Amino acid sequence: MIRTTVPALEAASESVRADVATLPRTIEAHDDRMASLPFMNVIEVGGSAASAGSLAFPFDVAAWNLERCLFPEATAGLLRRATPAPVVLVSEMDSGMARTGQRNTTTELAGHLNMAYAYGVEFLELGLGSATEREFCRDDFNLHGFHGNGLMAGVPLARPFMLRLEGERLWFIDGGDQPRLGERMAIGAVIETEAGPFVAVSTHLESATNAAYRERQVVGLIDVLDATFPGLPVLIGGDLNTGNHTGGDFEAEGLFARAYERGFSRHGGPLEQMTTRPSLITRWPTGR
Repeated sequence: MIRTTVPALEAASESVRADVATLPRTIEAHDDRMASLPFMNVIEVGGSAASAGSLAFPFDVAAWNLERCLFPEATAGLLRRATPAPVVLVSEMDSGMARTGQRNTTTELAGHLNMAYAYGVEFLELGLGSATEREFCRDDFNLHGFHGNGLMAGVPLARPFMLRLEGERLWFIDGGDQPRLGERMAIGAVIETEAGPFVAVSTHLESATNAAYRERQVVGLIDVLDATFPGLPVLIGGDLNTGNHTGGDFEAEGLFARAYERGFSRHGGPLEQMTTRPSLITRWPTGR
């Protein structure tokens, strides 16, 4: 588990990215190089919480895969209109990517929402992205190439942490038009409520694999959370990529049963309805 925090991630130079691109496509080569890169082994913390106190019940938690976060200001406006959620879990957030104007999208979104944030790099992108994403690029280079997940709150975040999930380095070994260094991860922190603290976790499970793979990721995540935060309530949210290889049937994913066995309940919004839609990047209706 990664606990070191910094106010801003160290830059990923062009020479570092060029070196990573020449590595043998093996798990061993991947892990050795990732362990040596500071920006892959720290958490960026920043923003400013609107309140120094604790959350009062009831409160909502919003989880959104923002697919790079093309429009931070508009995203904040939609969140404010949709829900007064004081905790926001975000996935697929860019920092220093051409497709999002080289911006640190997590910093910008947190600023618009008046929230504190914790952000971790899931992948170091070695290219500009998919053909669809390249349509949004004005530059032919990435400033940093960071792509990750974040946790935001309107109250302070205590004891932030990042955990890389079990995986086979799929995007490094054969990433196609999206070659990357990194592995799926979860980022979290302890948040105070009027009834005591709880652990909020923003995660992003693997899309390019099967349900059993994602089940192992969730079991491993819960194992670490139970060992690290004994006795504290835990909320896990984010993009679980469920249904990707079960014909869209997310109920066929074993991760829900495994989580239930460990004491979790499932919450999917007030209507338990599908909330995924075709977007500017994921344009096919079957991507629901």
